[in-house]
Amino acid sequence: MPDTKDVRTILATDCGSTTTKAILIDKKDGEYRLISRGEAPTTVEAPAEDVTRGVLNAVGEIEDLTKRQFIRNDGIWLPREGDNGCDAYVGTSSAGGGLQMMVAGVVKSMTAESAQRAALGAGAIVMDSLATNDGRLTHQRIERIRAMRPDMILVSGGTDGGTIKHVVEMGEIIAAADPKPRFGVGFKLPVIFAGNNQAHDEIRRSLEDKSALYITENLRPTLEMENLKPARDKIHDLFLEHVMAQAPGYGKLMTWTTVPLMPTPGAVGLIMQLIAQREKIQVVGVDIGGATTDVFSVFRSDDDDPTSETVFNRTVSANLGMSYSIFNVVAETGFENIVRWVPLDVDEIDIRNRIRNKMIRPTTIPQTLDELMIEQGIAREALRLAFIQHKQMAVGLKGVQQQRSISDTFSQELSGQTLVDMMGLDMIVGSGGVMSHSPRRNQSALMMIDGFRPEGFTELTVDSIFMMPQLGVLSTVNEQAALQVFNKDCLIRLGFCVAPTGKGKPGAPCMKVEIRSSGQSSTHQLKVGDLELVPLEAGQKATVTVSPAKGFDMGEGPGRPVSREITGGVVGLILDGRGRPFDLPKDRAARVATLTAWNKALDIYPEL
Repeated sequence: MPDTKDVRTILATDCGSTTTKAILIDKKDGEYRLISRGEAPTTVEAPAEDVTRGVLNAVGEIEDLTKRQFIRNDGIWLPREGDNGCDAYVGTSSAGGGLQMMVAGVVKSMTAESAQRAALGAGAIVMDSLATNDGRLTHQRIERIRAMRPDMILVSGGTDGGTIKHVVEMGEIIAAADPKPRFGVGFKLPVIFAGNNQAHDEIRRSLEDKSALYITENLRPTLEMENLKPARDKIHDLFLEHVMAQAPGYGKLMTWTTVPLMPTPGAVGLIMQLIAQREKIQVVGVDIGGATTDVFSVFRSDDDDPTSETVFNRTVSANLGMSYSIFNVVAETGFENIVRWVPLDVDEIDIRNRIRNKMIRPTTIPQTLDELMIEQGIAREALRLAFIQHKQMAVGLKGVQQQRSISDTFSQELSGQTLVDMMGLDMIVGSGGVMSHSPRRNQSALMMIDGFRPEGFTELTVDSIFMMPQLGVLSTVNEQAALQVFNKDCLIRLGFCVAPTGKGKPGAPCMKVEIRSSGQSSTHQLKVGDLELVPLEAGQKATVTVSPAKGFDMGEGPGRPVSREITGGVVGLILDGRGRPFDLPKDRAARVATLTAWNKALDIYPEL
């Protein structure tokens, strides 16, 4: 790896399931900036069956745009010579379906859930989670393992020194299934054991001959402790050795990169954690794709203590997406929940037909304003459903004994509460086509507000061209370059949303907002149900004081005023007086009128 001081020119690629994206980063006037980008179809399947062809095609587009050379001898030109070639080349991949895993544990809500968190945090799609109390018979578990054909299996269970009976039974079930890997005929399927250290000998006896067995530290050494990093590191290593090495062309690609390839979601998680750590903020990020929706979060383990350690979580809603999985979104949420976001007073049969057309042709993009409204309505529901799933997964440890006061004696509340604290959330980062490429940034902002329902003061941002994966893996080579490009070229700051919690009658007082900026001040009175957009340009500082009405709370208690210094964005400051939670009118005419008023207030669809 080159010395960080000597790194001036960096190439980074992300091999997606359909498109390979390349970016060029250069150091200009002492600062790293995005110079150019290119993309090409991914070539992991026939007829090319060599992922490096798509990489070279994407880099070739950068060559055409910059009039510089980065390819030599049918590979990436390393090291740099003058203006040609690069000092570092890094890459991520989710091609070939990405990293697909099964996990197994003893108790579904304890060790199996910890195994899921470990796999998801490493960038995997969890195909299924097995547990001794999952309600399935032994033969059903065996059939499931054989049918899924995962890339690897992670097994956990039991605290160190505890009983080994149930975790050994799970090992024997996997051995009986005799699973085969998705790639690489003749290779053994990698199985990682991260459970009770007393069970190592029995697990070796069951699985060593049937699989490529790797033993690492226990995910749950005690009930009160979760130790995910060793398992995540081992998953990443095996992803390269057993999965990528067998996929078409990846062996060659891995010889080009400065550091090992990473799964795309794992790299996004890295940059999210880095931003949260550097800016000392709590973050939620979402990547809403065509087939899946990934949600990432970094929250402090104790929101009242700014110095407490942060907890990273990632979930994959593998059946929620905007093209290939759009039918699943409609099926899961129901047609009524989709149409409630569409501000059109038209026959609902017409809306159903437009959704069916999208299902038939999933890769098309909206051509009319009506189609755009319907698609953005579906996106709101995909975000909402994916975030619900994330909050259910991003929880404290279940089964942990908690210290209680006398007043808690009769409370049966246990650990397992969600770590997602909306009032403590500082930033939402949106990415994916429907977010990054919406015709107006105002539309992206409102989709995030409607999908996530942020509370208090929350900054809204989007990834301009979805370069977070490349920046995540780059952070392992040159953290300064990754952070500078992320803040200057990747992250578009839309502005802040100010939203008190509480409910009230429509038209009743909700909050008074005083804004002081550049020696000027303004006061805004919002009623329940109001949305208002206050111009506040990117980089412009303002002190905002919110005085919520009785029954509404900005985080300091009902009716108590809160002041905060914020920075503007390309959309401005959004004042949300709809309360939390809020509901839309059931009557269609009233609902369309309400949506139209909100859209006009935030200038969402100027054509209306």
